[in-house]
Amino acid sequence: FRAMQRLANEMDRMFADIGVGRHMSLPLPRTTDVGLWAPDIDVVQRNNELTIKADLPGLRREDVLVDITDDAVTIQGERKLEHEEEREGIYRTERSYGSFCRVIPLPEGAMSDQAKATFRDGVLEVIMPAPTASKGRRLEITERAKK
Repeated sequence: FRAMQRLANEMDRMFADIGVGRHMSLPLPRTTDVGLWAPDIDVVQRNNELTIKADLPGLRREDVLVDITDDAVTIQGERKLEHEEEREGIYRTERSYGSFCRVIPLPEGAMSDQAKATFRDGVLEVIMPAPTASKGRRLEITERAKK
């Protein structure tokens, strides 16, 4: 599971290097004003419980779909932003719409059939039982003898 998370982070960094990270918006023609956006995701495994949290500011529970299989959780939806402003007799409104989709790989042995999802204050939380993570150990690094 950690290896998959590292791979996802590396992919995010790679795309950020070319200007298309998940926190970036691509400039599109003024007629559409749709930017690419993906919610921030936290995945934590403590003891035998896996928790996935997605920050979805400005969204309602009805705007979000969560699908789960034995090996992944898919979170998708549509973000609609509207901004209205009236100043000195001038009325201005801006709207932008954009859909998002995040796929979070699950560790082997996660019990996806027992998963539960809640949504509160713009935060989606998915909790499910997961296998206890094996404890690793730190290796001592020794000097290699010269030949």
